[in-house]
Amino acid sequence: MTTRIETERLIIRGFVSYDLDDIHRILDAAFPGSDLTLEQRRDWLRWAMMNNDQLEHLQQPPYGDRAVVLKSSKQLIGSVGLVPAVIPAAQLTYFNPSPTPNACLRPEVGLFWAVDPAYQRQGYAMEAAQGLIDFAFTQLRFERLIATTDYANERSQAVMGRLGMTIARNPFPEPFWCQVVGILENPDK
Repeated sequence: MTTRIETERLIIRGFVSYDLDDIHRILDAAFPGSDLTLEQRRDWLRWAMMNNDQLEHLQQPPYGDRAVVLKSSKQLIGSVGLVPAVIPAAQLTYFNPSPTPNACLRPEVGLFWAVDPAYQRQGYAMEAAQGLIDFAFTQLRFERLIATTDYANERSQAVMGRLGMTIARNPFPEPFWCQVVGILENPDK
């Protein structure tokens, strides 16, 4: 059975090949320095689709990116996903009262979202992320989810806060990809 999540306004589903143009545009806007070509994004999309199929076949949790689609129009407006994430947990006071630089990495389950700029500031990122959180905690029984961003991404930090995540700031400059971490524990653990 393919994982499909519905919220009040959204459908979260696996990507399909005809999503290419929209998701390429959306991810280019979300990550302006990535400079991926359409062909490189096509390869990524094929990988994302095969990843979903193979994880389902292996009866594994649906790790990876998923399409966020408006129920009303079926328009693809973003991506949300559960992704493997590693963080230097001992550098964060949430996990260690005396943060340590250059800490070993800890594997966690990461929560990811990206929304088309034309649909931002309408609560879609929050709704998609919350739908995936509910699924991850109730169906998959994950203990914890994290989300990462950089110091300057105040919008993502605001979404983390509205989702009820504890915001942990890395007091050290490295690693650059782990500046701010949102942490959400499963309330039923």
